Amino acid sequence: MKNNDISKRFLTRFVLNIIISAFAVCLIEGLLIFNMGRLIGVIMGLSETEAGAVAYSPAAVFLYIILAVILFALIFYLLERPAISYIRRLSEGINAVASGDLESRIEVIGDDEFSEMAENINHMTDELRELLRSEREAEQSKNDLITNIAHDLKTPLTSIIGYLELLSGGKVELSPDMEKKYLKIAYNKSKRLEQLIADLFSFTKLSYGRITMKVGYVDIVKLLSQLLEEFYPNFSEAGLSYELRSNVDSLEIAADGSLIARVFENLIGNAIKYGAEGKKVIVRVSAEPQNDAVEVKVINFGYVIPEKDLPQIFEKFYRVDQARSTKTGGTGLGLAIAKEIVEMHGGSITASSDLSGTVFCVRLKIHFNKELENFKRA
Repeated sequence: MKNNDISKRFLTRFVLNIIISAFAVCLIEGLLIFNMGRLIGVIMGLSETEAGAVAYSPAAVFLYIILAVILFALIFYLLERPAISYIRRLSEGINAVASGDLESRIEVIGDDEFSEMAENINHMTDELRELLRSEREAEQSKNDLITNIAHDLKTPLTSIIGYLELLSGGKVELSPDMEKKYLKIAYNKSKRLEQLIADLFSFTKLSYGRITMKVGYVDIVKLLSQLLEEFYPNFSEAGLSYELRSNVDSLEIAADGSLIARVFENLIGNAIKYGAEGKKVIVRVSAEPQNDAVEVKVINFGYVIPEKDLPQIFEKFYRVDQARSTKTGGTGLGLAIAKEIVEMHGGSITASSDLSGTVFCVRLKIHFNKELENFKRA
């Protein structure tokens, strides 16, 4: 429809310039022919009859026609010159884009079909630049992902092979207690490898929209209470106590229960791993019916995350402390997975950390937006 409008406007202006040029030529030629006989008579000293014969002779008529064509071409060119100049600019802009200069811009002048074409070319250039940037980021992200996967798979695998070689090689005499110790280490490393692969598959499916949400009603207070009870052995082993605080006894939200549970499993698990020094983990639920939202905070009082690291902690494979993460068995994907799931639900997740505690805050809608179902990341 837009292309048709541009064509109509171009054709209308073109025909109008032809009419104006033809009218101007007729006017000039008419005045010239009307006065030519008298002018010839004065110049050549001829009578009116003789001067008329010269003025309207076949040779003179031919000259009038030639002059009319020249005048028409000149007037039409003058009328079309701004458009020709703009077309040249458009051509230069298109050539610049074709040669890879996506920073070039065409100046938009006036409000006609050519200014509209200039706007369209500028818009196309912006979209191409954004597409190229996205492709570069995707390529870099893919390369980073492959590098990190190779590193994180190699580290535990090397340890497993090393301990198994000690156990099966027979070069070193090992006591039964030492054999048990090495087997336990190999087993723990194998479990970490299994967890890394599972997290990697989950993250890939979430990132590329291969998981369809099954939305139902979930009692968020009951879900968190149940998760905390399931983590009781972990709390006990880490020497931590836990507490659930809520401003409501019960609150049903529309969400995919298994995915939302995965979010809080990751957050509670992180609070246990990195909050042991604080001796306590608090999960606080704040219902905000007036805002159609619920806020859940998972708070630990252990390791303080440096301020410079906070913006990156939700990125895949990012670890605040590499040595500490290796010790605690983190894969570097848990928070990235949590962020993906929360955003699938149209919510947000943030983190803050100082001497008063490390807080992971999740905000979710109470009522689900159906447009988010079957969510796929662009």
